[in-house]
Amino acid sequence: MTLRAAGADDLPALTAFLRRHEATSMFPLSNLAGAGLNGAGPYGMRFWISGNVSGAIGLTNSGMLQPQWPGAADWAASRTVLAGAEVAGVIGPAGQVRQLVDALGLGRAATRLDAVEPGFVLDLKDLVVPQGPGVLAELDAADPAVLSAWRADYLTVVTGTLPDRAAQQAPGEIEYFRSAGRHRLLLEAGVPVAMCGFNAALPDVVQVGGVYVPPALRGKGRARRVVALHLAEALAKDVRRARLFAVSDQAARAYRAIGFGPADPVGLVLFAEPQQVQAWA
Repeated sequence: MTLRAAGADDLPALTAFLRRHEATSMFPLSNLAGAGLNGAGPYGMRFWISGNVSGAIGLTNSGMLQPQWPGAADWAASRTVLAGAEVAGVIGPAGQVRQLVDALGLGRAATRLDAVEPGFVLDLKDLVVPQGPGVLAELDAADPAVLSAWRADYLTVVTGTLPDRAAQQAPGEIEYFRSAGRHRLLLEAGVPVAMCGFNAALPDVVQVGGVYVPPALRGKGRARRVVALHLAEALAKDVRRARLFAVSDQAARAYRAIGFGPADPVGLVLFAEPQQVQAWA
């Protein structure tokens, strides 16, 4: 089975295919909505598709592979079309991620994260907003240096980024979050105590990501409250569904407490350094 580069004429069928597998396709769907096919910027994506789009493999300009190829996938074909590509990581359906990594000859590459994380979904009409202190605010309500320190800690702990690299990366990410307008803070007496973001978004569905509470402030329900308040705001704007994947049992408990139920798991591999895909010998 061969793969071919997707073109503009394939976009409607590609989008419809990814929508049918929404639980593990939020990143490519959101990237396509925001940057278009073969778009510029770090989230612009190229796609290679199988036949009449029975499978697809996307690659962002920043090097993240995003497969969606259920059924009888021919993973060996991926190495032919991706030869020479620089790959920073792979995210998608849990079983497919491992098969793609191995097919590309990257199974022995050093990683900073290699995980399968449980997925969750929530119909927002069933959202439970916990009572408690704090109000929702945009990122402009806090000192960027404080938020950069939060983000650096998140990158180090959750994604395995080296501390020096995380510290360099965090300010730019916070500025992007601020400009994109998809992150919110929980403020108590005007002081930021938690942060929540949507790392992928469509008009009717959002994916929660990057939830952070400083270590000294954890254990008081702040994570679930900031997520719930952010989702309540989204519901008021006609978003109907939310998705996420949990990085820990503690996080999963918080999400279940506001109404989330189980969905398909997500696999995530982040390489210690970008890897170049080698052609078949």
